Amino acid sequence: MTISFSLELPTQRVAAAHEFVTADAIAAIARAAESSGFAAVHVTDHPAPDAKWLDHGGHHALDPFVALAFAAAATTDIKLLTNVYIAAYRNPFLGAKSIQSLAVLSNGRLILGTAAGYLRPEFHALGIDFDSRGALLDEALDVLDKVLTGADIAYQGTSFAARGVRLRPLPPATPPVWVGGNSKPAIRRAVSRAQGWAPFNTFGYATASRTAEISTLDDLEAAINWVKSYATEIGRTAPLDICFSAGNLLDDNKSTDERHATIDRLHAAGVTWLTIAPTGADRAEVIERSQAFATEFIAT
Repeated sequence: MTISFSLELPTQRVAAAHEFVTADAIAAIARAAESSGFAAVHVTDHPAPDAKWLDHGGHHALDPFVALAFAAAATTDIKLLTNVYIAAYRNPFLGAKSIQSLAVLSNGRLILGTAAGYLRPEFHALGIDFDSRGALLDEALDVLDKVLTGADIAYQGTSFAARGVRLRPLPPATPPVWVGGNSKPAIRRAVSRAQGWAPFNTFGYATASRTAEISTLDDLEAAINWVKSYATEIGRTAPLDICFSAGNLLDDNKSTDERHATIDRLHAAGVTWLTIAPTGADRAEVIERSQAFATEFIAT
């Protein structure tokens, strides 16, 4: 089994919105990804980023379900990955309705990457208790599990109460859930209740991102070993996807042999998915670099 690759839809590039943040741009990049052999396209989730964070390396984002719906409409088979959706930002039933809607309209192509979140000012702007983010994620996943069974739902939440709630239509396939984050609670959550784990490549920004450091392959391998140990401890036998952000590990300034060796090492460690984000001054250059990457590194 080889590693699968997801291509970023660069909708955060608002300084060149005409190139990257239009319906045509999303459609063109998603179609190029599909035809080149990428297994998924992905976007992130930042509904209310603060100026300080944006001015120090942060980024904007479209609503992930709206952006991925445009990608879905332009493609046929490619998966649609939220990388990552912050469930705590939304009422669990509103979140579940967005998840259900995209899964239905894309004919079951959604992969739900989700995480507790880390941007405290964003939580404050949305009126969400930052310190409860882990519990709120668990609550959202509980509700989603119930929604996707099709049963009528009764649920007492921290700030809501549901009685006899029924959501239709059901998607043709239950979206796999990947839980992101490097902390031990995030890993435990992924192993105990999800189909995948999405560790975050911190690039030395662990403090800013409020998560444990994974900035080298050694760090990642150690974390994966802990994942395997914990899975054994709780008796998990089902496969666990591991989706890692490639970041600068696969930059063009590295030789082809170096990049192949890195991919081989990641695969050997247990990584099953890599997300990549090719650079480019405009849409055409991003597509060209994506296609070149696919030609060299994606088995078809």
